[in-house]
Amino acid sequence: MEFFIDTANLEHIEETLKKGFVSGVTTNPSLMSKEPKSDFIKHIDKITEICEEYDNVPLSVEVFAEKPAEMYSQALEIYDALEYENLNIKIPVGYEELEVVSKLHKEDIDVNVTCCFTEAQMELAALAGARYVSLFYNRLLDYGGNPLKVLTNVRNNFDKNNINSEIIVGSIRKERDIVQSWAAGGHIVTAGYNLFPGILEHPMTDYSVKGFLSDFKDWLV
Repeated sequence: MEFFIDTANLEHIEETLKKGFVSGVTTNPSLMSKEPKSDFIKHIDKITEICEEYDNVPLSVEVFAEKPAEMYSQALEIYDALEYENLNIKIPVGYEELEVVSKLHKEDIDVNVTCCFTEAQMELAALAGARYVSLFYNRLLDYGGNPLKVLTNVRNNFDKNNINSEIIVGSIRKERDIVQSWAAGGHIVTAGYNLFPGILEHPMTDYSVKGFLSDFKDWLV
């Protein structure tokens, strides 16, 4: 059971890694576009510098090429440019794209296969050599699918067949999504920074702490 942050924001990455409950970082082109315009490699390199300070946590970086052959070339360029020991190249799932996954795996480059919505996508990606397979929880729910059923089925098949790929659950919108994803078999949940403070808040927590302190102050002389 692990928690990653899904962002390309340097401050948010460092802030959450400091808290101790975040153990990895995922990014994508859309998240990159929300940051001030910069050189792609230079920005990711700044992220790796932060990650190195926190035990070289896993970092997933997505290619932005559209054709499989270009994805492969770009993946190699990113991998060589960053020289980060726990880098995972994100490749979108697809029939032709799985050849890219396989080639990278054979070159000892870890791959996170993303944009998964079905058991078949995740399981075939794992067979192709993916270290991670990423399910889009709420996007699947919006489409009318059942992400919890998909998670349970895939995790059962992975465990039954000794498949080492790990399931990352993304597209998280609520605290409930996190808890249910872990319960259904997700190894890792990745969520945006906006969720983080709220999931640790509860009115009864504040009420209880104030009550303890009030009782203690009354006891002190």
